[in-house]
Amino acid sequence: MTTWLRDETPHDIFRFLREGDEGRHQTARVTADGAAWLTSATGDREAALTRWEARPDSPAALPCGRVFDVVNVDPVFGRRMLDRLWEEGPGSGPVAVHRGRMMLFTAPGTAQRLPALLDWEEWGERVPRPLCHGVGDAVTVPPLVPSGTSGPRWVVAPDTRSPWLPGPEVVLWACVRAVRTYSAADVRVSIFPPADPDANVYDVSRRR
Repeated sequence: MTTWLRDETPHDIFRFLREGDEGRHQTARVTADGAAWLTSATGDREAALTRWEARPDSPAALPCGRVFDVVNVDPVFGRRMLDRLWEEGPGSGPVAVHRGRMMLFTAPGTAQRLPALLDWEEWGERVPRPLCHGVGDAVTVPPLVPSGTSGPRWVVAPDTRSPWLPGPEVVLWACVRAVRTYSAADVRVSIFPPADPDANVYDVSRRR
């Protein structure tokens, strides 16, 4: 049982998460350790536990700024960022998609620093402007158990109590690489499934 769970809890919702931990590289599934990490972002773990005990297949709203920040990007451009992070860089932290956007979980403080770094690049409107969620913000995270319905889902699910999270410089690097590697002839196979079967490349000339 994870250390923060009440010993008297009659229904251990993390049991089935731990039973499958040998398959922890299934990126769309949260492990017990990953669930513990997510809940550590809340100021009231008991309340979070109660909600997820009742409906483990429902999304949850979690605050940013304490355990993680979130960089919210266009899904096609975000997929290109993930390709660069995994093929050429240090990898990524947890990643989710929700309401047509991709959410990259990043180190606390990223939301405050990243906008200034992006402004320095002077891209203007050539790149969809990321939305940065930090202190004072909350995001909707996918359910612990895949619900099989349309809604938030994990692309890279948390599977450890201490996931590595990219900071603002790493996210900036991924943005720069995603833009610089774009060309009409540069057709690469993404390691991530497309959100839209018709969206194979990202048009950097598209305006918001």
